[in-house]
Amino acid sequence: MAEIVPSGLAPHLEQEVRDQPVGMADGPRKRDRDGLRRTAAYVGQRLLGAAVSLLAVIFTSFFLFRIVPGDPVRVMTHGRPVTIEQKEALAREFGLDKPLLEQFVSYLLGVLRFDFGESFQYNRPVLSMVGERLGPTLLLVGASLIVSTLLGFWLGVQGAWKHGSTADRVNTGVALTLWSVPSFWLGLILIVVFGSGLGWFPTSGMKTPGVEGFAAVVDIAHHLVLPLVTLVAVVYAQYLMVMRSSLLDEMGSDYLVTARAKGLRDSEVKRRHAVPNALLPTMTLIFINVGFVLFGAVLVETVFSWPGLGKLFYEGLSVPDLPLVQGLFVIFSATVILMNLISDLLYPVIDPRVRP
Repeated sequence: MAEIVPSGLAPHLEQEVRDQPVGMADGPRKRDRDGLRRTAAYVGQRLLGAAVSLLAVIFTSFFLFRIVPGDPVRVMTHGRPVTIEQKEALAREFGLDKPLLEQFVSYLLGVLRFDFGESFQYNRPVLSMVGERLGPTLLLVGASLIVSTLLGFWLGVQGAWKHGSTADRVNTGVALTLWSVPSFWLGLILIVVFGSGLGWFPTSGMKTPGVEGFAAVVDIAHHLVLPLVTLVAVVYAQYLMVMRSSLLDEMGSDYLVTARAKGLRDSEVKRRHAVPNALLPTMTLIFINVGFVLFGAVLVETVFSWPGLGKLFYEGLSVPDLPLVQGLFVIFSATVILMNLISDLLYPVIDPRVRP
């Protein structure tokens, strides 16, 4: 009969515990601490990378627009009889007569206080103008992001599940063709055909003056159609291709064979097993594209005279209105950096396989 040891363990287990190095007994707690350290290091690296990227954007935004051809004072006084003394006074007012390094230090300190200065053209704070133009851009970009994501996601799933079919080849070909088309060129074609030609939609602006109430909502939606179609047409192919490729990779997995062997219908295998596992790359792309769609809206808003941040950026660039274009460039770039950061932080949460 085996001897009962005081510890409650069998003799061979008690000996194994004695032979373990110090600290092995609290293995789970040590693993938790290591996991927290790795997570903290991962988050710290991503935050540091975002901060460095943002700093590089601030430096770039200042010097990049200094090499743009054009003299702000000459452009703003064009066609008006002004003396040399008046031009020099105007340059002093804008701070353009100061050394470049002094201008940069002043700009950098302003950005750190979220103060991008005053617009040369409008004599108003840049942040105030950004706040006024933000709504139209969010409406256009937000609507295009939702429509392009849903359209690309649905077509990607259908194409992958019936890959090689006529519908798959046609949808993929059309999407890739539209993806390669410049957005401003497509916008001009839509204006010529559906605006000036058929007269179905307005060709510019966001609303008709004098329209109020619910009619104003319908009027804005009417004005939104052509710029929205332009943005969606050049963006949805990315979601289609990523979703299609991701789902094709999943379709060869063993767990789908097992699901079918259990008697699940084909539609249930797709909806409950294949699609959820193929969603991750598309989700990442959505976050990344939020910022890039803002840049893409510059051309579309300019073509359709949509009164958003993109059109404001174009107006500033034509002078050049340095505080305005610098501020908008930093805001656009910061949005891209922020979306990338959120994507990086959410990725390990959504997919445990890539957790640090």
